[in-house]
Amino acid sequence: MTDGSTRPDGPLAGAPDPSGRDAVVIGGGLAGVTAALALADAGVRVTLLEGRPRLGGLAFSFRRGDLTVDNGQHVYLRCCTAYRWFLDRIDGAALAPLQERLDVPVVDLGKPEGRRLGRLRRDALPVPLHLGRSLAAYPHLSLAERAKVGRAALALKGLDPADPALDDQDFGSWLAAHGQTPRAVEALWDLVGVATLNAVAGDASLGLAAMVFRTGLLSEPGAADIGWSRVPLGDLHDGLARKALDSAGVRTELRTRATGLSRDADGRWSVQVPGETLTADAVVLAVPQREAHALLPDGALDAPERLLRIGTAPILNVHVVYDRKVLAAPFLTALGTPLQWVFDRTEAAGLTEGQYLAVSQSAAQDEIDAPVATLRERYLPELERLLPRARGARVKDFFVTRERTATFAPTPGVGRLRPGARTKAPGLYLAGAWTATGWPATMESAVRSGVGAAEAALGALGRPRPGHLFAIEEAA
Repeated sequence: MTDGSTRPDGPLAGAPDPSGRDAVVIGGGLAGVTAALALADAGVRVTLLEGRPRLGGLAFSFRRGDLTVDNGQHVYLRCCTAYRWFLDRIDGAALAPLQERLDVPVVDLGKPEGRRLGRLRRDALPVPLHLGRSLAAYPHLSLAERAKVGRAALALKGLDPADPALDDQDFGSWLAAHGQTPRAVEALWDLVGVATLNAVAGDASLGLAAMVFRTGLLSEPGAADIGWSRVPLGDLHDGLARKALDSAGVRTELRTRATGLSRDADGRWSVQVPGETLTADAVVLAVPQREAHALLPDGALDAPERLLRIGTAPILNVHVVYDRKVLAAPFLTALGTPLQWVFDRTEAAGLTEGQYLAVSQSAAQDEIDAPVATLRERYLPELERLLPRARGARVKDFFVTRERTATFAPTPGVGRLRPGARTKAPGLYLAGAWTATGWPATMESAVRSGVGAAEAALGALGRPRPGHLFAIEEAA
């Protein structure tokens, strides 16, 4: 098909499999790669189609001069068990290790120098005592605010994220009703929520927020320990993923976009790509919601227009290369400044002199289209305020990456718009972080959706579930 293909030995993708067990996965992001691996591991012959020249979806790398740059900083938590399974499956876990114990430096630029640093970290104690000492000593909230945070956390622990009524409420109003001051929201709840939900509390579904905080902070002591890739994301989500797909016998076609999808009279599916038609017993549609809507055949969903009502939210990433080291920690987050999370990506990018920082700005609706010169004028002084060593450093490079549709918008009511893995068309399944996984738009949600779609397809194909496949409870 294309010169970007990976072609395991075997018959052409368009030729019928006499065993009646073949599938096409459309989309090579984490959801699609997961679905393809799970299907292939169960003995299904799989063709994976991806329109880009690489795998990985919106978690990828590119070259800039001598550097290998991630489009944005992506992290996961210890509670992200599906993504951790994915890393194990592609032999990448050692390249994206977790913290031994949650420890987040929080710098408040509204305070005098010398009194700006606080930390959110856990102890080796049961929930909720594991965060008790850290919260009691957290300097960015008053004593009264800390006490009220504890009471709100216990109330949050009592909520059921699957309750549809929670999806209609916004998290900000719930926090206010539970005694949380604007300062507490800024210095704690949004500190975590904006990075995980890609929305401030007032714009986020209470159901999704409850899921994030209950699972990450109130389930297991180590649930919120942070992990991130120490190598470029492309090494994991493209390089190692492609190797795993090849080993599993998946035929991967890059630069190949599906243009049509139809069910034949014999019940098999036809997938149109430029110059060829592929046939399969099952199809997993693992593309963004608008692209899925365009490809869905009539009758596949009761109300396909709901997909178009799932909004999107942007993430802006600011990249700065200094001529010297200006940040001693691997990452930190900040208050009293537009800066959100700052990560040291020097070693991962291959920089041998100086330091390369990546600034991740979620919920960036107001800045996503700002000119680079404007962003440089805004962010370099803020980095100098945050990092005293940056004040005498020379900026060797400054650039931005923009993901205008980085995630689905976790607004109240979004839960009823997210479809499950199964459609009403036999043999057609949906995957993607935007589907009904119960999680916000994260790498974890993408992998969970791929597993759910594969399991649904395997059941219909009469194929046994691979024993090592990550176990999830499929969303309805």
